[in-house]
Amino acid sequence: MNLKILLPSEVLLDQEVVEIVAEGQNGSFGLLPRHVCFVSALVPGILYFKTEDEGEEYLAVDQGILVKCGEKVLVSVRNAVRGSELSKLKQTIRERFHVLDEKEKKARSAAARIEAGIVKRFLEISKHG
Repeated sequence: MNLKILLPSEVLLDQEVVEIVAEGQNGSFGLLPRHVCFVSALVPGILYFKTEDEGEEYLAVDQGILVKCGEKVLVSVRNAVRGSELSKLKQTIRERFHVLDEKEKKARSAAARIEAGIVKRFLEISKHG
C-alpha cells in the first residue's frame, strides 16, 4: 500500500507500507493491502506502520481523517510527529495535541458568545426600527 501523510503545510510521508494501525473514535484498527476501501475519523494518538525494508515506524498524529482507496491510504491530520520511542510520542500527544484541543474549544466558545451578542443586537434594532 502507498501511505501518504498530509499536513496543512506539507506532505510528511509518502512511502510503501505493508501494514497500518491507527486510532479512530471507536478504538484502534488495522489495515492490510487487501482490505476493502475504508474511511475513518482519527483521534489524537499513535499511527503505526510497517515497511518491508525499514520495519516498524510510529507517528504521533492529531485528529484528522484516513481514507483507504485501493492500494492508496491518505491520512490528513492537523499535526504529526515522527519518532521511534513510543513513550516520547505518547507524551507529545498529551502535551501538544490535547492542549490545542482545549485552546480550540475556548476559541469556539468565545466566537459563539460574539455571534449570540450580534444576533441579540440585530433583534433589538429590528424591534425599534
